[in-house]
Amino acid sequence: MPEPIVEVHELMKIFPTTTGEEKRAVDGVSFCVNPGQIYGLLGPNGAGKTTTLRMIAGLLTPTGGSVRLDGHDPQIDRESAKRSLGYLTASTGLYERLSPREVLNYFGELIGLEAAQRRKRIDDLIHWLDMSAFATLRCGGLSTGQKQRTNIARALMGDPPILIMDEPTLGLDVLTNRVVLDFIRAEGARGKAIILSTHYLDDAEAICDEFGLIHNGRIVGRGDLAALRAQSGKTRLSEIFLKLCGEDEHVLSGVPGVATNNSTEGTGR
Repeated sequence: MPEPIVEVHELMKIFPTTTGEEKRAVDGVSFCVNPGQIYGLLGPNGAGKTTTLRMIAGLLTPTGGSVRLDGHDPQIDRESAKRSLGYLTASTGLYERLSPREVLNYFGELIGLEAAQRRKRIDDLIHWLDMSAFATLRCGGLSTGQKQRTNIARALMGDPPILIMDEPTLGLDVLTNRVVLDFIRAEGARGKAIILSTHYLDDAEAICDEFGLIHNGRIVGRGDLAALRAQSGKTRLSEIFLKLCGEDEHVLSGVPGVATNNSTEGTGR
């Protein structure tokens, strides 16, 4: 069994509010990710997913707990931790006057790749992500899917062993969604540790090896799909999540003709 390359222990983030009270956005989140594993960190808006990912990446300082990325603490050894990590969000911006090829070359220079290394890496990424048709066009004129492929390539320029992908398929059409998911699978098969956060639970169910279901800042369910099914008595990931966060009866209570008592347990419907 490989040693975890991502270790998150009792991570906590408390924010002040306008009322003077404190909000625990993340409350004791712990998990590990091994090389070659795709870990789904899943939950509704406001559950604490993005705050957790930003603390893992070193973009936010935790109130408590610890993170280790390939043996490095992103709050102490920032440069080494950053070199181990590729971080992608659906809202990552691009330089609109540059082409994807120019963006990738620029970021390759920033991380210290030599010119020959940059050219080979850029050519490989453009080929793997099927970007040839738009690689020399200005980013400002690209479609949402083309921009997202460019952002994925940017995050992978240094070939980091760890990837954080926060909503990588948000707003994509079916074909581009398939390209992105296939690429994530391929990167996992190459041995990368991947943390995936998405609202598309069917995608997560198809691609993730293990899951952490987060609700109100806490992990309410963890394990592979078989373990989550055993914990919840449900079949589909969306039903599992609703059951484990205690929202299933609340959601179904207003739907005519839907029973919410124990007789529905384990039906998978």
